[in-house]
Amino acid sequence: MNSKERLFALKVSLVMATRMLGLFMLFPVMSVYATSDYSNTTPFLIGLAIGVYGLTQACLQIPFGYLSDRFGRKPMLLAGLSLFLLGSIVAASTENILFVVIGRALQGGGAISAVLMAFLADFVSEENRAKANAFVGFQIGLAFMLSLLIGPIIASSAGMSGLFWVIAGLSVVAVFIVLTFPSVKPISYYKLSLSAFKEILNPQLMRLDFSVFSLHLILACGFIVMPLLLIENNIIAIEDNWQLYLPAIIISFVGMVPLIVASEKYKKTKLTLLLSIGLLIISQVLFFSLNLSMSVFLVLLSLFFIAFNAVEAILPSLLSRTAGASKRGLAMGIFSTSQFLGTFIGGAIGGLIYDIFDLNSVFLLTIFMAIIWWLVILTMPSKNNTTEM
Repeated sequence: MNSKERLFALKVSLVMATRMLGLFMLFPVMSVYATSDYSNTTPFLIGLAIGVYGLTQACLQIPFGYLSDRFGRKPMLLAGLSLFLLGSIVAASTENILFVVIGRALQGGGAISAVLMAFLADFVSEENRAKANAFVGFQIGLAFMLSLLIGPIIASSAGMSGLFWVIAGLSVVAVFIVLTFPSVKPISYYKLSLSAFKEILNPQLMRLDFSVFSLHLILACGFIVMPLLLIENNIIAIEDNWQLYLPAIIISFVGMVPLIVASEKYKKTKLTLLLSIGLLIISQVLFFSLNLSMSVFLVLLSLFFIAFNAVEAILPSLLSRTAGASKRGLAMGIFSTSQFLGTFIGGAIGGLIYDIFDLNSVFLLTIFMAIIWWLVILTMPSKNNTTEM
């Protein structure tokens, strides 16, 4: 990439990472602190608070992506971040779990992931696009890892309200970064018609949409269960979670490198996805079946994060190579819709399973989804007209 492409990719990744850091910091603490910090709390509402932002994200990713094709990327980014800020303030100002759910839904209304990725694809040449998307994917993975360290520290000292105020501050930082983006005219104008959707709902793109749906469903379910398992098994205190997450982060970043290299350099994307999903299946089966200790939890968490980070980096790069330029915003919108719909369903259904059955039963859902996902990728052609698998 040239210097302008590198700078723009850095800015996009900072906005994405800042926003994702704000969203992910809740994952390791919500199910632990919600009962003490909020009234009217139930396991279902805890799961809903974790996952409801995914519902509004899912509903609005396509409109935001389309409107960014029609009116420009920058105005839609600023509108989305304003909604995210409003939702953070609502959630920070309440002691009722129902208003936290409302605040999280408003946060999700800032559905800008597709717009950011389309903006990146607009400014980076095709030969460098895979590198740029992998770089952004890496930053998202880094933000996710940092959130697991920072979230428990902030929540243990400032409570959930303080955590939401920090998230509101991060959204303001993201607004200032977006203000430095160039203002450009839309690429093209097209009507949001059935034919436009048919063009981007081809089998290859639909496999990628299902992949990101499954990945984030498993993630949301996992972070209903895993923080509570740490407490129930007396593995580690919530404020000391960093002692578990930090080594898991380091191991996962080392472990994901061969998978990324195999996908991007050696064009073994299908094999890499199958291996990564296989690691997810193994981690979920072992979480379900083993007696957990500190060392066992660390190994399983590392396997989970290796697979998650690898897939999270690969999918946007693969999508950018597959989707056409004229409708890239719409394609990214559907992709991001699938991602956040997975988060919502994972949070809601995972919380419901926990409420009706028990905590460990949530892993049965994640195992089932991962096996179906593996079979879907198994049917993916090894080569197509846009990228080698």
